[in-house]
Amino acid sequence: MKIRFGYVANALGLWDASPSKTLTFAHYSALSKDERKEKLLEVTAQNIQHTKRILYYNVAHEIEVYRFSSSLVPLATHPEVMWDFISPFKEEWKELGQLVNHFRLRPSFHPNQFTLFTSPRDEVTINSIKDMEYHYGMLEAMGIIDRSIINIHIGGAYGDKKESIKRFHENIKHLPIHIKKIMTLENDDKTYNVEETLHTCEIEKIPMILDYHHFMANSGEVKLPSYLQRIFNTWACPSLIPKVHLSSPKSDKEFRSHADFVSLEFILPFLKMAKELNQDFDVMIEAKQKNLAMQRLVEEIASIRGVKRITSSAVEW
Repeated sequence: MKIRFGYVANALGLWDASPSKTLTFAHYSALSKDERKEKLLEVTAQNIQHTKRILYYNVAHEIEVYRFSSSLVPLATHPEVMWDFISPFKEEWKELGQLVNHFRLRPSFHPNQFTLFTSPRDEVTINSIKDMEYHYGMLEAMGIIDRSIINIHIGGAYGDKKESIKRFHENIKHLPIHIKKIMTLENDDKTYNVEETLHTCEIEKIPMILDYHHFMANSGEVKLPSYLQRIFNTWACPSLIPKVHLSSPKSDKEFRSHADFVSLEFILPFLKMAKELNQDFDVMIEAKQKNLAMQRLVEEIASIRGVKRITSSAVEW
């Protein structure tokens, strides 16, 4: 069983390398017309340049799994801005994609919690589609559609889970099929548990990302060993290596919040469970200390008897 580990957005330790520098609409509105365009270009150029630095960092440290920041482009989907962020940076996007393709990295995006398909309000679905198109547009500009996924949650329950799930199946029909082909769904920590998310994924033929921390916060009556193989099987249709999210609680009181690092004790039961299936999979570490948390966890896992570290960010068990 081979496990590759990755992290989210920002490589800590690189000086001034945030790929998520922002421009608020209030600040944007206070600028003149010429200044507005100039500021949009400036912030986006900076975020793309920092992303390039991070990708080089990943290559140097043999980190193959990486999640791009969803905040790469400021105000990209704001209804009063909606600007062309592809054309001015055509070569820069292409350069990012060349790095990803050449070094066979596995990239992803994870839009925020407002990108969902269970809302009874049409405008929420419309805005969610726009947000998915925004993320897809960046992947397309990079030329890495075939290597990428866009991961979201099912959404809210709005007081009636069954009706909300029905709405998901109806609303998702409005998402362009080429975008749906690279989307995944993840179980969440409050509403849709592993069983509900898996059932939705199987109906829609969408791969499911298991978030183990979310499972522990919202397990219901689900016994994970009974579902894990089915979860991994959802990745067979697009023929991709399954992906899992790992993190650990900040504290017993703040159980749903992510800790700075990942507790090996917390996630070890899952790793042992996965080992029984002998299935290769990739892991996205969702911890406040980003790549530092990922590297510490890989070292700790590699110290387990029978585990062999094969790169700086991958082990074989």
